[in-house]
Parts: sequence; structure tokens; C-alpha cells
Amino acid sequence: MLLQALVLLAMLLTARKALKIAQEQIEDLRTNVLPVVKETRELLSSVGPKIESVATDLAAMTRGAREQSTKLQISAGDLLERVHRQSSRVDAMLTNVLDTVDRASAVVVDVINVPLRQFAGFAAFARAAFSTLRSGPPQGQKEQQATHAAADRDLFV
Repeated sequence: MLLQALVLLAMLLTARKALKIAQEQIEDLRTNVLPVVKETRELLSSVGPKIESVATDLAAMTRGAREQSTKLQISAGDLLERVHRQSSRVDAMLTNVLDTVDRASAVVVDVINVPLRQFAGFAAFARAAFSTLRSGPPQGQKEQQATHAAADRDLFV
């Protein structure tokens, strides 16, 4: 039993020594870590409002950009609608101009072609008449050809 008491005493002394070493290390850790924790807490407390301010400003900028893009979309839509209307008007105007030019050219062609055809017909008649008058009666024809047939008596044109 004495041996047990000595072993227990040795264990007690070893445990106390280990406990004392652990307490010293914990105290060293506290002295080293507590200032870091304190500085970190102070840093977060001083930076926290700035981060919140930045987040608020960023949200306001995002909201403003969204509103501006909506306005820009509406303006672009209006502009495209106006361009479409104007291009339709220009198309209609050019179509009318080209139709008018087409009709006018048809009238000019008719105005010029009809008298030209009439003049060409009159010139052909005059040429044929003068050539007939100039040549005289046909020579070499001995008998006169009949201008009417007996069967044509009832036909009148």
C-alpha cells in the first residue's frame, strides 16, 4: 500500500506539474491571442459602418442604373417607332413619285408616238401617191383586169 500511495503521490505531482505547464501555456496564449481578438473586434466595429455605407451606395447605384436602362430602353423603342413611321412615309412618297413618273412617261410616249405614227402613215401615203403619179400607166399590160367579179355583186364593203 505504501507503494500505491507513492505511485499516487507521484501521479499527483506529475498531474500538478502538467496542470501548471498547461496554465502557463494558456496564460501565454491569452496574452498573445486576446490583443489580436481585441484589435479584430475594434477593426470590425470601425470598418462595419463603412462596409454598410458602401453596400448602401452600391445598392443605390444599381437601382439608378436599372432606372436609367429602363428609360434608355423606352427611348430606343420610341426612336425605332418614329424611324419606322418616317421610313413608311418616305416609302409611300417615293412610290407615289415613281408611279407619277411612270404615268407621265406613258402619256409622253402616247403623245409623241400617235402623231409620229400618223405622220409616218401620211408620208407613206404621199410617197405611194407620188410614185404612182410619176410612173404613169403600167406598160406591158394588154388587157384590163376586172376589178369586180360577178359573184361580188351582192357584197358591199
